[in-house]
Amino acid sequence: MATPGRFGRTALRVAKRLLGRAPSRATLRTAPAGPDVDYRPREDGRPDPGEVVWAWVPYDENDGRGKDRPVLVIGRRGAELLGLMLSSQDHDPDAAAEARHGRLWTDIGSGAWDSRGRPSEVRLDRLLVLDPATVRREGAALDRIRFDRVVAEARRVQGW
Repeated sequence: MATPGRFGRTALRVAKRLLGRAPSRATLRTAPAGPDVDYRPREDGRPDPGEVVWAWVPYDENDGRGKDRPVLVIGRRGAELLGLMLSSQDHDPDAAAEARHGRLWTDIGSGAWDSRGRPSEVRLDRLLVLDPATVRREGAALDRIRFDRVVAEARRVQGW
């Protein structure tokens, strides 16, 4: 995996060039702009912004299928959590193809959320809206520097 942020910015430039515009936001539910984003992880057993948690995430097709995966909680909207999904798959080699489909990723490195210590990427273009009761466990807290970088890149990609 490359240095954090490098390919996230590259993918955004590629997407704009290929699409002629910034990629559209793919959400599970329509979410108004401007989420309440604030870094505040706590070791209290409840999901907080800045933490990587595990939750069921529907596939892009939104056909009822999905999978349990790590999600970086970036904020809240009322009682709901806002998050970005993680993947241990390296999307750098196919960044152009991903961007053509509106999927943009940035590297965040490894952390305690992955028991095998694999580097992870965060998907920037899809803001997940989660019910805190559906989140099964905390995986780890992302450090403040990486959290701020991911939020800045997601804000740029999604336009909030």
